[in-house]
Amino acid sequence: MRITGYRTMVTEQHWGRPVGDANGVYADGVVPVPVVIVDTDEGISGVGLGPHVEIDRIFAAIEGEDPRAVASLYDRMLRHTFKAGHAGPVFGTIGALDTALWDIKAKAAGQPLWRLLGGRDRRIPAYASGLDIALTDDELAAAYQVYARHGLRAAKLKGGLDIDRDRDRLCLVRDVLTEAAYGRRPGLMLDVNEAWTRKQAVRHVSELERTLDLIWIEEPVRRWDTVGLAAVTRSVRASVATGENLSGLEQCRSIIAAGAVDIVQTAAVWGVTHFLRVATLAHAHDLPVSPVGNSPIGLLHAATCVPNHLTSELQDLTPPVGVSLDLHVEDGAFVLGDTPGLGIRVDDRTIRAAAQRIPAAPADGPHVRPERAGHRLVPDPDGTARLIPR
Repeated sequence: MRITGYRTMVTEQHWGRPVGDANGVYADGVVPVPVVIVDTDEGISGVGLGPHVEIDRIFAAIEGEDPRAVASLYDRMLRHTFKAGHAGPVFGTIGALDTALWDIKAKAAGQPLWRLLGGRDRRIPAYASGLDIALTDDELAAAYQVYARHGLRAAKLKGGLDIDRDRDRLCLVRDVLTEAAYGRRPGLMLDVNEAWTRKQAVRHVSELERTLDLIWIEEPVRRWDTVGLAAVTRSVRASVATGENLSGLEQCRSIIAAGAVDIVQTAAVWGVTHFLRVATLAHAHDLPVSPVGNSPIGLLHAATCVPNHLTSELQDLTPPVGVSLDLHVEDGAFVLGDTPGLGIRVDDRTIRAAAQRIPAAPADGPHVRPERAGHRLVPDPDGTARLIPR
């Protein structure tokens, strides 16, 4: 079997409500989802959800190769980008191609990837994550009532702009989940997306902990601030979760070695091989791992075979337009199916029709760090992120 080519397309995630974080919000709730498909000479194709930046240069590392040599091909892609570096979307492109290769490998073996990787249990514990910073109280309660009906008993809220507002919203969601669980205490997490300085992080989390039991605070300071992350984790009761924006095992190694992280995260778009390697590194330090992302299908399969998986992020309960997934959510867990490969089916016609309606990417949004991030003496007037119209 040989790799013969690739195809790319972009579809959409339709949330039906505003979504975003401390850095910005998409008012229409429409988020682009890039797709990469790798083809072979035996008619088996693999799907990866992720960027395709500089894909011609990266694909040259795997073209004509046997796609089943996934780990070796992953290292070849890293070597093809080492001069300019493999950060950001370039690392995401490597991850998307890597995920597609794992899909091919499992399809060729006639097995779901979770089984091929050695997983025993197809159920992956999940927590609710609504990208919810722009929601009113009523909207927030309604959103988490839906998660609760699917058995979710832990929730991660977006915040970081107004600590009083964060406390009120966390308490609201706590009450929603407690009622759904007949009085059982739910798990609560807060993600501030690098919005604070070190001192702000310690001060704000300590204030929240007077009335709330937080499982973790996510990205309290900048992702590369090893000293700052270590200071926060030493100063608060909550665990520090970070790692989703670290591109490369070498970046994860430094924060783990410094004792700067309690829960090691990896982004879905970084690929299966990266997750497996980070999970092994974290396991050697007795740390749990937790995948993040809206469609973390590849990492869900991989999570079944690592001993230190804690929980995986569940964002939207519906897949992107034109994409179907062989999984469902029940009793607070993702449940993977038996379809060979990742269980992803792509409807090219539906996606291409949707692509004609995708608006131009805004110049601002959750992907753009605000000018005053980490430099506010008092909260923003409304305690919400910038609303980005389309």
